[in-house]
Amino acid sequence: MSQDFTTPAEVPSLEKLQSLNTIGTISYVLHLIVAVSAFIPGGQFGVTLLLVALILDMVKRDDAVGTWHASHFRWRIRSVVIAGLLYLVTLPLFLLLYFPGALAWAVISVWFLYRIVTGFIAMNKGQEIGA
Repeated sequence: MSQDFTTPAEVPSLEKLQSLNTIGTISYVLHLIVAVSAFIPGGQFGVTLLLVALILDMVKRDDAVGTWHASHFRWRIRSVVIAGLLYLVTLPLFLLLYFPGALAWAVISVWFLYRIVTGFIAMNKGQEIGA
């Protein structure tokens, strides 16, 4: 999606874009730590970091309206919500049949890691990210 800025007042300031980039970097790094910790036995401290990143994204997403960063806020929030729902849906499977549940959770974790890395790379290139 490209933005059509018709007047200089609508063009985001450099300071605003730098601030959004800093927030995005912090959020992506927190998400990345969570995604990697999902593969480390005993590394499940990531839930707290995930909540911090999600709250940061929810609070700051309105600041990104009208910029290419808005797509990254949507991307990160959707990634967390979808992964959370998938973990909840597969929780009974995990509790009843360990191996299939663990396999399902591994697939969800790989998917989450892929989304975070893809988004982080796109942000560092200054590109929007898709749905």
